[in-house]
Amino acid sequence: MTRLFAGLVDDAAVFPPGSASLPDAVTAHHRHRAAWYADLVGPLLLPASALPDLPGLLEPEAALAVGVIGDVPVGRLEAALAEADPRLTVRQVEAAVAKRGEDPQPGLADLVKLAERLAGTTVYAEIPLTFGLMGALDTVAEARAGGLPVAAKFRTGGLAAELFPTPVELAAVICACRDRGLPFKLTAGLHHAIRHRDPETGFTHHGFVNVLAATLAAVAGAEVDGVAELLAATDPVRVVERARAHRDADRPLWVGYGSCSISEPLTDLIRLGLMNGGFEE
Repeated sequence: MTRLFAGLVDDAAVFPPGSASLPDAVTAHHRHRAAWYADLVGPLLLPASALPDLPGLLEPEAALAVGVIGDVPVGRLEAALAEADPRLTVRQVEAAVAKRGEDPQPGLADLVKLAERLAGTTVYAEIPLTFGLMGALDTVAEARAGGLPVAAKFRTGGLAAELFPTPVELAAVICACRDRGLPFKLTAGLHHAIRHRDPETGFTHHGFVNVLAATLAAVAGAEVDGVAELLAATDPVRVVERARAHRDADRPLWVGYGSCSISEPLTDLIRLGLMNGGFEE
C-alpha cells in the first residue's frame, strides 16, 4: 500500500445507499482489516445510536476501531461515548453543526466544547457549504490553533442536486482549508475515482482521485481556478499522473472520506494502476 492512499476510505457500510445491517457491517469490516488492502481502510463509521448494539457482535478479546457519527444531540453524544464498550477505540467523532442556510456558529460552539472534554479524540465539524462557511472555518482553525483536535468536514453529494458542490465551490473550500492549515474530511457522492455522471440520477459526482489531485495542487500553491480545473476533469490521465507522482508521500490536508462500499474505490484504484491488486508494491 502506498502512503498516499493510507486510510483514505472510512468504512461507512451501514449508511445509505449501502445500508448494511450492523452485524453484516462488522463482519465485513473484520474481513477488510485482514485483507491485503487493509491499509486503505479507515475505521468503521457508526451512528452514535448504534453503539449499545455493538457488544453482542464482538468476540471477548476483539477490538474495533470506530468513527462515531453524531445522530443524536451533542449532550447525548457525549453520554453515548462515555458508555461505549471498552473494546471500542473511538478514532473520531463527526457531527453536523447546522442545516443548510442555518448559522453554523452555535452548533460549532457546542462541538468545540465537546472536543475539550473528549481527551484527544479528533472531532470533525460538518459545515454546510452555504451561509457562514468561512466564519465557521475561522472558528475551527482558531480552536485547532489552541490545541484542540478539531477539523472540518463537508458534504459532496446527496439526494438532491444542490448537495453536490460545483468544482469551483469545492475548490474554494479546499483552498480555504489550505490557507488555514485545516485538515478536512468529505462525505457522500465520492463513489468512484474520476468525476462522472450517474446515469440513474443524472447527478455529476466528484471523483476521489480528482479531489486528491486537486488537494495536492492546492497544497503546492495552486489557486481556486487551477484546483477547480482538476476537480472538473473527466479524463483520468492528468489527475492519475499527479497522484502517481506523489504516491510515496503522506496525503496532505485531506484526511479521507466515508464510503458505503470499499470494493468500488478499491476496484477503481486497481483499474487506474494506482494499486496493484494484492501484490506487494
